[in-house]
Amino acid sequence: MNAAVATSIFGAFMVLTVVLGLLAVRGRGSGGGLTEWSVGGRSLGTVFIWVLMAGESYTSFSYLGAAGWGYNFGAPVLYVLAYMSCGYAIGYVVGPMLWAYARRHGLVGITDMVAHRYGRAWPGTAVAILATVCLLPYIQLQITGMGVVVSTISYGAISLNWAYFLGFAVTTGFVVVSGLRGSAWVSVLKDILVIGTLGFLAVYVPLHYFGGYGPFLDRIVAEKPQWLTFPGHASGGLGQGWFITTTLVNSLTVVIFPTTVAGYLGARNADALRRNAMYLPFYNVLLFVPMLLGLAALFIVPGLVGADSNLALFKLVVDSLPAWAVGVIGVAAALSSIVPMAVFMLVIGTMWGRSVLGAIPRLAHRQKLWSQLVVVAAGALALLLTYTAPNTLVRLSLISYEGMAQLVPMLLLGLVWRRLTLYAAVSGLVVGFTLVCVLVFTGNDPVWGMNAGLVALAVNVVVALAVTWLGPRAADDRPDAEVLALEDEFPREEAPRDAAVGETGVAGVARGTGEAGASTSASA
Repeated sequence: MNAAVATSIFGAFMVLTVVLGLLAVRGRGSGGGLTEWSVGGRSLGTVFIWVLMAGESYTSFSYLGAAGWGYNFGAPVLYVLAYMSCGYAIGYVVGPMLWAYARRHGLVGITDMVAHRYGRAWPGTAVAILATVCLLPYIQLQITGMGVVVSTISYGAISLNWAYFLGFAVTTGFVVVSGLRGSAWVSVLKDILVIGTLGFLAVYVPLHYFGGYGPFLDRIVAEKPQWLTFPGHASGGLGQGWFITTTLVNSLTVVIFPTTVAGYLGARNADALRRNAMYLPFYNVLLFVPMLLGLAALFIVPGLVGADSNLALFKLVVDSLPAWAVGVIGVAAALSSIVPMAVFMLVIGTMWGRSVLGAIPRLAHRQKLWSQLVVVAAGALALLLTYTAPNTLVRLSLISYEGMAQLVPMLLLGLVWRRLTLYAAVSGLVVGFTLVCVLVFTGNDPVWGMNAGLVALAVNVVVALAVTWLGPRAADDRPDAEVLALEDEFPREEAPRDAAVGETGVAGVARGTGEAGASTSASA
């Protein structure tokens, strides 16, 4: 009976999710092309941007990983709160800058920006491939997270394999049709459920099991003091140095992460992004809940080891709540997998449809179609590897964030400093990414107590500066206004260039710039 109730509630909400995603584009027809599909026609207001970007923060990690880290280690898990809050502060400046640059030149992602900044199509193609390697593991992690949640809340009635497929099918079902706008609509439902369920659990668990927060915290201090200080309990050296450097590198990375940039570019105006940067940190308060519940689980369900520790929160839920409540909380956790998974798939599709397949002149006029097909292919590949070789993408996930960090100089430094050359940016990226792989896969992260990604990023910057000053310089006669992000606001009375650029932007770069790096705007 419990399984039937919880599964029925879950199934009803999954149908509602697909319906919401499809309703998001009702009345819009098939017009708008790639811009409408990939960045919502650059028309999303503050509320939709807020819930969409919060959706990237509240993934399955919020219900599984955060509680698992709290259960296993304790204090080091607070790095998530630190880097996200710092990232929002940086995003207050960077978000409007990237939004204005992309809208001025009719761009739809970071690969577009790289190709336009350096006047070549191939750097955008290379970045698309690199970013795909770093993003595919996140799709698999969301599929896996949803599978674990669904199997648990159904009391084992739904197998992991079927749960994996459900996650893929539901996500693909609406994102292919409705794109970023559909993800934003589903994010509203997800956020209502997340705020409601985590708010309830924050009150219920301490009262039900400990008699209140006072006795709960007193017990942690008395019996588990190592979980409250750095480097945490058995964390393997995640001390203060690691915490500071991880916060720094992740806060820089999150503002140029392809999914974050997709949220930026979907905004109606730059002010929506500034307001969003101020409001998002309030959402972070909710992340304390799964972390605290992970600590509570130490006393209620002791002895969880390995992957089972990620189920610390749901062990509490299934242990003490009726089936209908388990179902609702499970839906919130499942949607916390579906929304970010949808954006990851959409971003990969956009990058390939625009900067890889779209860079081929004879394919450039069907960029939206190629993007949608790549969405299905990327999700199917992640699902297949989840079934057949799960450790393949799990291994890649170790370098995902630190690898993406190596794009910071190429993108952010390149958009504000004209002298940074393509050769320098690529040299720094290659050296930095290689160093990350070496350090992580040889077990040297952290290195000297610091995050390996920040060490590699520092070397990346040094190499980029050295090659800029000492290496060759390609001729580029475009004015600064065409190359750099000099303004952070797009004139409201000026018509957007998206309609003029259409679906040939990157192919235009490939045909029109040549080795001299001439202006891309005319060819686009």
